[in-house]
Amino acid sequence: MGPLTGMRIIEIEGLGPAPFCGMMFADMGAEVISISRQSSDADRSTQISERGKRSIALNLKSPEGVEAVLKLCESADALIEGFRPGVAERLGIGPDDCWARNPKLVYGRMTGWGQTGPLAHVAGHDMNYISLSGALHAIGRAAEKPVPPLNLVGDFGGGGMFLAFGVMSAIWEAGRSGKGQVVDVSMVEGSAALMHMMYSFKAMGVWEDERESNMLDGAAHFYDTYETSDGKYVSIGSIEPQFYALLIELAGLDKEEFAPQMDKAQWPQLKEKLASVIKTKTRDEWCEIMEGSDVCFAPVLSMSEAPSHPQNQARQSFVELGGVVQPAPAPKFSRTAPATPKLPAPTGGDTEAVLLAAGYTQDDLARLREAGALT
Repeated sequence: MGPLTGMRIIEIEGLGPAPFCGMMFADMGAEVISISRQSSDADRSTQISERGKRSIALNLKSPEGVEAVLKLCESADALIEGFRPGVAERLGIGPDDCWARNPKLVYGRMTGWGQTGPLAHVAGHDMNYISLSGALHAIGRAAEKPVPPLNLVGDFGGGGMFLAFGVMSAIWEAGRSGKGQVVDVSMVEGSAALMHMMYSFKAMGVWEDERESNMLDGAAHFYDTYETSDGKYVSIGSIEPQFYALLIELAGLDKEEFAPQMDKAQWPQLKEKLASVIKTKTRDEWCEIMEGSDVCFAPVLSMSEAPSHPQNQARQSFVELGGVVQPAPAPKFSRTAPATPKLPAPTGGDTEAVLLAAGYTQDDLARLREAGALT
């Protein structure tokens, strides 16, 4: 089930964004074969990124293990990996090695800096990559240091999701040309693309290159979060005039005082006054007043609270697998709805079944074990 049923993706085990990309493919019905270094019987129910995948364990430092990867590539649509540049080639599973077996294979590579450039071979993490794209500089309060937005912008938004999009684009093209290609994903470039609107505003002269100086970065009183009387928070995004007018009405604000919505000089004092009003009621009380209206309002929910919200429950936005509450596959499809994901398999738990389906015999598997290729 799912729109990608019939697609096969080989995923070389990694951390964070590459497994997330594999999860996206698996959620949509693709067969994702994740290749790990070492098998284990440990419970992986909390490893959400591994749901729905088949797991095999191979020693990629043995010729037999490398051969098994290449054999799997013969019937795959794509391989994805997150090694530093050159590592896959040294292992013998680089693009040219794989294309010798399957010229249509799409080879998805994801790193922070990209495959080329002066930083290509050095270590880094999400925060470093979004530092280079301009994204991190823009996030935070005025006169305070930049605030890391978890690792959503680099690893998952600028990395994993761009890898999924790039691989799907290349698979589409391969269906016409009959040729695979390398998809070179840089989290710097992906996070820069996510900043396209801010770069556009800057080019128009309507975006100041300092934190908390713009309508969408927390400077405006009508686009920010506010603390309630019970120490919780609500978010207000009343940008459009009609929504702003409704905010004034439902919050009981002075119409004349709050009339100059777009006068940046008055934003600080209007924010202070709005904050004092919001602080007079609890989060639930403000929800009673504003939620479901066109104020553009929402309570700021914790991860523990989010799955229970009526909107999320109505759309089944979260699922529970093996006692672990987690985001459901997204997006939703009207005709080819993905199935509920399966629990993560034990690491290496599908090795025998996958290799037998690829054409190996039981005798072959015995030889692979003897050679140390199966771990």
